[in-house]
Amino acid sequence: MKTSPWKGQKRGQPSWRGPTSAARFGPAPFHLATLALLSIVLLALAASAAGQGSVMVVALDGAITPASDEIVREAIAEAEARGCDGIVITLDTPGGGLTETKEITSLIERTSLPVIGYVYPSGATAWSAGTIILLSSDIAAMVPGTIIGSAQPVSIGPTGTEPVNDTKVINAVVALAEEKARKNGRNTTAAREFVTSNLNLNAEDALAYGVIEHVSPSLEALLEEVDGNEAKNKTLATRGVEIVRFEPGLRLRVLAVLSDPLLAGLLLIVGLYALIFGLSNPGLGAELVGVITLALGLIGLGFSVNLGALFLIILGLVLLLVELNSPGFGLMGAAGLACMVLGSILLVPIGSPEWYTPASYKRDAFVALVAPTIVIGAFFVFALYKVAEARRRPPYSEMMEREVAEALDRIDPRGHVIYNGEYWAAEAEEAIEAGETVEVLGKERMVLKVRRKG
Repeated sequence: MKTSPWKGQKRGQPSWRGPTSAARFGPAPFHLATLALLSIVLLALAASAAGQGSVMVVALDGAITPASDEIVREAIAEAEARGCDGIVITLDTPGGGLTETKEITSLIERTSLPVIGYVYPSGATAWSAGTIILLSSDIAAMVPGTIIGSAQPVSIGPTGTEPVNDTKVINAVVALAEEKARKNGRNTTAAREFVTSNLNLNAEDALAYGVIEHVSPSLEALLEEVDGNEAKNKTLATRGVEIVRFEPGLRLRVLAVLSDPLLAGLLLIVGLYALIFGLSNPGLGAELVGVITLALGLIGLGFSVNLGALFLIILGLVLLLVELNSPGFGLMGAAGLACMVLGSILLVPIGSPEWYTPASYKRDAFVALVAPTIVIGAFFVFALYKVAEARRRPPYSEMMEREVAEALDRIDPRGHVIYNGEYWAAEAEEAIEAGETVEVLGKERMVLKVRRKG
């Protein structure tokens, strides 16, 4: 039911009626009608803008890794801080780690905001871990042409991926899938078959079997369909809401690269062999490469990001101090600078991951951490430049050769000259009168060898 825009007018608000308005705008009937229509439009727009909510959309593309946990955690925190009406997690993944999957499902359950799992776009898949995450969502949806299923655990070995047939692991994953399905009123039999028989379902079959609630071709259409649904004791009002897409920051993008299972494994292998080689043949810097790559590999595999970042920063400071105290080719200094920059990037934001840190705070923290690194790096480069310049500079005695000086008194065979503003004792093989210009031939202790400049 629409409410007249004239109702609820506060005392003191201007009215379009009255002699003042008529005198200002001309004939009353025409202008009053125009102004009334304009007022209705403006009030309708204001009411629409005031009542418009928002939904946060976060994409999980590729393998589910420790970076995926961080992305979902920060997206939920930002959505809660913004006061969004809900969260949409779009899924297009071949699967991932069980530990990371459990963490994401826990984040979905702990947040007070309704979470919509959406297999998107057309042609996407939510296999294995993606299926578990979809079952954990408060509302599950798929785009036509997408597939879910194949949730049997696998292990990664030298020969590739191999199915896990250990009943202990299988039963644990089955119980997890069934519990998530049961909690959200979905088909527990299908949830079991996803794990035990690697069942796969397209969008239409998943809807028919009661695994999902909606099949929608687009995000906008999905938000229209779920409007009015109940989730977490809330009635969704998603019709026409603002869609806010979560954009991972630099820290999360770096972490996503490091969390790639193949890259993290290679970093560990390279780091281990480099460390062994460096300890066996010290002085070549291989041990530094080994320590750094091992730290990055551990961070990629899920080791505490903050602890790993602090380790990199401390290691970078130590390497810079060693380089400055015993300057060499700059290898330690360059490695230290790289460690400090990487550590600074991975350390932001500091604090409990449950806290939401606004973008302005993240920028300030990033500047506070990276700016000293840049200053130290600039000082380090300047120091290296000065050291290299000093090494290239010829000895002082060679620099004095063929330089000119002025005789202060008679040199026969000894006297004094002024050279570069300094008084020097001088010696010549011929008599030289005061005021004459002489040429420096060399230096013997503190006496200059000179001759009359021809």
